[in-house]
Amino acid sequence: MIHPCTDDDIAAIEAVVNDAAERYRGVIPSDCWHDPYMPHSELLHEIVAGVRFWAWQEESGSLAGVMGIQTVHDATLIRHAYVSRAYQGRGIGSTLLSRLLGHATGQVMVGTWAAAEWAIRFYQRHGFGLLSAAEKDQMLKTYWTISARQRETSVVLRHGK
Repeated sequence: MIHPCTDDDIAAIEAVVNDAAERYRGVIPSDCWHDPYMPHSELLHEIVAGVRFWAWQEESGSLAGVMGIQTVHDATLIRHAYVSRAYQGRGIGSTLLSRLLGHATGQVMVGTWAAAEWAIRFYQRHGFGLLSAAEKDQMLKTYWTISARQRETSVVLRHGK
């Protein structure tokens, strides 16, 4: 079942993100890795900044996947898309993405680590295209608040391109 997350889901969101993010350990630059990958305070900051999380909830009640959506200026950003490792490969991410695309307005973009080839392929399978380096830099400066180091090691994909 897919549902919008509430404050009651914050601990579960944090658990899903940090479990799934283990896939990035050793792949993204070590100076960009944090342990935990998303600390509680960062998750709360993202929610205050307007990221609205949606979740895939198992019949048992546990969250198996989460994905955020954020409106920034004239665009919709897909943010923090994670499926717990035990549930990966079951279509949960695809289902969440389809649901969020139905709520999107304006251009829809997602940023991810350049070294996360599996994530790039996932978004490309769902109609996203990689932006050029110049476009990526402009979009990251305009729509995201991230460090210079993260900007240089990331890519941006736009839906429908």
